[in-house]
Amino acid sequence: MKKLILAFALALAVSPALAFREAPTKLTDAEFWKLSADLSEPGGYFQSDNILSNELGFQTIIPDLAKIVKPGVYMGVGPEQNFTYIAALKPKMAIITDIRRGNLQLHLMYKALFEMAADRADFVGLLFSKKRPEGLTAAAPIDEIFTKYGAVPTTEAVYNETWKRMIDHLTKAPHTLPLDKSDIDGIKFVFDHFYSYGPSITYSSATGGGGRNMANYEQLMRTNDGTGQQRSYLATDEAFKFMQDLESKNLLVPVVGNFAGPSAIRAVGSYIRERGETVMAFYLSNVEDYLPMGGTWERFCNSVSSLPLTETSTFIYGARPSGGFPGGGLASYYRNIQADVKAYNCKP
Repeated sequence: MKKLILAFALALAVSPALAFREAPTKLTDAEFWKLSADLSEPGGYFQSDNILSNELGFQTIIPDLAKIVKPGVYMGVGPEQNFTYIAALKPKMAIITDIRRGNLQLHLMYKALFEMAADRADFVGLLFSKKRPEGLTAAAPIDEIFTKYGAVPTTEAVYNETWKRMIDHLTKAPHTLPLDKSDIDGIKFVFDHFYSYGPSITYSSATGGGGRNMANYEQLMRTNDGTGQQRSYLATDEAFKFMQDLESKNLLVPVVGNFAGPSAIRAVGSYIRERGETVMAFYLSNVEDYLPMGGTWERFCNSVSSLPLTETSTFIYGARPSGGFPGGGLASYYRNIQADVKAYNCKP
């Protein structure tokens, strides 16, 4: 009888139909590309290219978030601000969903640069097409990194070399992603803006809208959490290396999808649930401002209610407080996801 019970227990443990798959510790290129495609829905239009965040105060909530959220999968939207939250919260995996395919292409650029860079200082030079300053070490504080790069010219030679390395890195070795011409052109569009504007690039640079009340890249990397601690993904070796490791394992997956669309958010949730994981945090930026009551917000909320949530799953979002946030556009806040779902009676 004991042997029979043991045999049944073993069958339960290994049966694919009865057991959850685990969260991946690494994805092959084929798995990464297929997952991105499978979770995506047709792209759509947004009024700006969103090459950079406009949330200078985004680090102020990190001390609280670090105490609240539990291990799991990170969901997000938009560009580089996700990296700082990811580096601080250390998820098992990150899935970034955005209505614009341009955001997917931007994340492919970052993926290549993270993996190509020897360290944080090297990363900044690659991103802005600048030769590394003499004597700039891997241990340099983030302020020193940007100060020294500020005295170094942007050069076409570094740009051309980095561009070739980047595309070869993504399509030949070590990765063999099947990028078509439109994706390569999209990556180049983004990279060209960092080349043209340098560390002074802002949220509105790509649209030619100027930089009024918009933090630039350097400011976003050098700011702190309000207590004096710098927490950007380039502020410490630990933060940078976490992002570098996540990217090299193909565990940051960019997805094309509308928050109020028919499938992307739900598909992401299904993927997370099938692996026995939960959503630790969902960064929204200020997307909710574009989901007015009357259908679209309700569809988003219903999709969120279908996600695998826990009592600590947390929305991270940006909003313009009374009087604005000087020099930084939006201020950052957080709230409990399950409380929202309950308050608005959202249904899967």
